[in-house]
Amino acid sequence: MSHQANSSASKVAIALGSNLGDSIAILEAAIKALERMPGIEIIIVSSWYQTKAIGPPQPNYINGCVSVRTEQKPHSLLQILLGIEKKFGRIRREKWGPRTLDLDLLLYDDLILETPTLQIPHPRIRERAFVLAPLAEIEPSWIEPVSGKSIKELLKAVDCTGVNLLSNR
Repeated sequence: MSHQANSSASKVAIALGSNLGDSIAILEAAIKALERMPGIEIIIVSSWYQTKAIGPPQPNYINGCVSVRTEQKPHSLLQILLGIEKKFGRIRREKWGPRTLDLDLLLYDDLILETPTLQIPHPRIRERAFVLAPLAEIEPSWIEPVSGKSIKELLKAVDCTGVNLLSNR
């Protein structure tokens, strides 16, 4: 069941990642959980990409992105994402440590927001090939508001070594 978002809805990009457990099953279930939330409608989901982990030694990640329409405001959307992560057993122990599920709010329309708990666009979006590759697949012309460049342009500027298409959806 999809909750239809109305015309006051915003377009939002969310990154998904997992490197513990059955990652693809977890990511697919997280998308379904997101879809069940009030005022969130999934527009498009990227393919899954396998990427080398950053940080301490750990398994490769499976990453992807979704584009959604939502009536949720940025901070309430962040709380929903954190709640879904928690439901899937996410424990924040170490920076860049392994995780069952990671959901990052990347873009919210063309909003630039900086608060102690939330930065939009995501502060590291422009340097992360594992985010830009799936995002460019589904939203290549979306303009990242800080740089003023499209996602497709930003992707061309990063090293995509270690980011491999795993499966089309």
